[in-house]
Amino acid sequence: MEKKAKGTRKGYTTGACSAAAARAAVLGLVTGAVPEAVDCELPNGQQARFAVSDAHCDGLNAHAVVIKDAGDDPDVTDKAPLTADVRLLPDAPGAVILKGGAGVGTVTMQGLGLEVGGPAINPVPRRNIEANIRAAAAQLLEQCGLEVTISVPGGEDMAKKTLNYRLGIVGGISILGTTGVVHPYSTAAFRASVIQGVEVAANQGQPIVVLTTGGRTEKFTMRELPELAPACFVQMGDFLKYALDTVVKCGIREVVIGGMVGKLTKIAQGETITHANRSAVDTDLLAEIAADIGAPSEVCNDIRHSEMARYASERMEELGLIDPFYRALGERVIRTLHGRYAGQFHLRVLMCDFDGNKLAEAAGEV
Repeated sequence: MEKKAKGTRKGYTTGACSAAAARAAVLGLVTGAVPEAVDCELPNGQQARFAVSDAHCDGLNAHAVVIKDAGDDPDVTDKAPLTADVRLLPDAPGAVILKGGAGVGTVTMQGLGLEVGGPAINPVPRRNIEANIRAAAAQLLEQCGLEVTISVPGGEDMAKKTLNYRLGIVGGISILGTTGVVHPYSTAAFRASVIQGVEVAANQGQPIVVLTTGGRTEKFTMRELPELAPACFVQMGDFLKYALDTVVKCGIREVVIGGMVGKLTKIAQGETITHANRSAVDTDLLAEIAADIGAPSEVCNDIRHSEMARYASERMEELGLIDPFYRALGERVIRTLHGRYAGQFHLRVLMCDFDGNKLAEAAGEV
């Protein structure tokens, strides 16, 4: 059998693992013993088999754990024990009540499509968990209802490594997953979190969203814009396209992009997915900008033959041209995005160096 290349192995979402744990626990109540492995239907319609651990059943209550395998994705919830506790509800035939236990976050703000005060179990996994419970329970639900509590021991500590607090989710992780499958390096999960972040800002009535390429640029923009609520700031990473498409869909009219030279150059050259593996920085563009602001031809030639955007920034700083260089780069970003989103929002570009110090800004209608 051909071995998969390192970094390509897929895994399963917290939602899929929760559904599997819940299905296994329900099967314990149906058959008298929780199985050691369970087949579970994923939200995408596929079937997957999950190992079950720490299982027990006493006829009225059942307990099952599925350890999350995130594949080759560096997810903070990899190896998390997704746990389901199920108890019979003799007076509520047909009912399936889903609750969040320890380690599952609590929703404290509107905008997620979830009940404030309820567990952070997203709509798709919520439906998938219930579908698997009902498939396993069969005739049992004709006689009684089921209360299912999903918990994640250690989830509160895991959540500290996420941006849940920005979305108003406290005390634990979210139960997520629109397909049930985790793709390596969080592309799907990160993309979904970017879209969700913009939607939360819009649903809270925020008139502006600040899109940043990472932690340093976010800290920089927060210092520059202290008057804005935390929900306005969204780390878009490499996913500019999904962030701006959601901005347009939600009708947000003011956008700030905070970035450094590399990502901003990619945006200026027309890349809306700015991952390093997708495309190289166009140093011809940087050389052209340098020439436009009066840099010597030999310097522009050096920039053109370099491979790093940072090199252009360093040469401009040596010449005392750093401010006009970055203003011109910001104007290129605005001009490029105008071609894709003409008339949709006003854009301000804030630019910083690699230590988070402000270099320049540009603004204009897109």
